[in-house]
Amino acid sequence: MDKQVYKANTLLMLTAIIWGTAFVAQRVGMSYIGPLTFNGIRFALGTMVLFPLAIMQKKAESRETENAVVPLITRSAILWGILAGVVLFSGATLQQIGLIYTTAGKAGFITGLYVIIVPIMGLLWGHRPGWGGWLGAFLASIGLYLLSVTEAMTFAPGDLWELFGAFFWAAHILILNHISPKTNGIRLACTQYAVCSFLSLIIAVFTESATLNSLYGASIPILYGGILSVGIAYTLQVIAQRYAPPIHVAIILSLEAVFAAMAGWVILGEILSTRGLIGCILMLAGMITAQVW
Repeated sequence: MDKQVYKANTLLMLTAIIWGTAFVAQRVGMSYIGPLTFNGIRFALGTMVLFPLAIMQKKAESRETENAVVPLITRSAILWGILAGVVLFSGATLQQIGLIYTTAGKAGFITGLYVIIVPIMGLLWGHRPGWGGWLGAFLASIGLYLLSVTEAMTFAPGDLWELFGAFFWAAHILILNHISPKTNGIRLACTQYAVCSFLSLIIAVFTESATLNSLYGASIPILYGGILSVGIAYTLQVIAQRYAPPIHVAIILSLEAVFAAMAGWVILGEILSTRGLIGCILMLAGMITAQVW
């Protein structure tokens, strides 16, 4: 394997580990503060981590254009960033609320269903998923049933929140797929994170209460979720995707759900039943099938 590809795959694996274990941090944070407060602060931190990179890119572009003035962000990037930020806010809020009522492992697997939902939602734009997409959706649907549907044929409340959130994550991917070629990725990320943070904090002011003690108690989960999960992991993904083949990217990042389940088991003592474990295996198989074929 080419050294560049090997390094890229290593960075992607680190990204998947950070994102997977972040589900534990997000769930622990709910013991101290509300979901909107948590998201508002962590996405603000993520914005601050990425902002210096945006400045560095701007300076580099200015040098390449012989010191011509390069705007930090264009009007188009602002408009698209606002749209992406609103959708990101919706997905992140549903995910965070769901984590109050479900385990980190289950949240990771259900959120990961966006890789199945994306090609199906793509039908609205005339995109037809191949046989792998439909087979993956079938396997994931059976897995979701085993993992989340109770004997009374009802969804566990937290799992339902996560499932709704997965549709917004899928919509977010489709939006980024459309606008990424038209604007700078780092600056777009900064804009959408800032929008998500702003919306979360504004609503949190009217719906949640937070004290200095509660913020201090949630400080480690917030720092992990903001700096590592939002800021650093995103940057690692951007760097890795310059060299890693798309198939490698898809499969390795799918392992996020596995790391979420492992972290939930090791750190929080979360245990899946045999039925739930089989469901997780089927969902992971569905995710990988949909992405490889």
